[in-house]
Amino acid sequence: MNTLEARAVEMLERAYCPYSNHPVGAALECADGTVYTGCNVENAAFGPSICAERTAIVKAVSEGHRDFKRIAIAGKSEMPCVPCGVCRQVLREFAAPELEILCVGGTGKTARYTLSELLPESFGPEFLPAGER
Repeated sequence: MNTLEARAVEMLERAYCPYSNHPVGAALECADGTVYTGCNVENAAFGPSICAERTAIVKAVSEGHRDFKRIAIAGKSEMPCVPCGVCRQVLREFAAPELEILCVGGTGKTARYTLSELLPESFGPEFLPAGER
């Protein structure tokens, strides 16, 4: 397990998931090497809940980073934890289709994907006129 994956696993302990009991941790590496971490934060109303990946992305963007190199996502389930559809689309907003996505399961099993593999034929900012972004 590499350092980025280990940082994602560390975030599992910070997850607030009393409803799903499915903790998720994420570690997002920017092009300059800066790493932002996140965990899922649930809400009784469900809609306001936020995934670990989006927590890390929002932290990075709020600090001025928008050029992402790779992201590690960790869960406690047996299978590697892949990002949900909403997180895939949010990643697409800021990341190139070649973004490396490292998915870690509770047993340490890891799967590697690119964003384009998980979100083929995606819709991104380039489809909108510059004035509408």
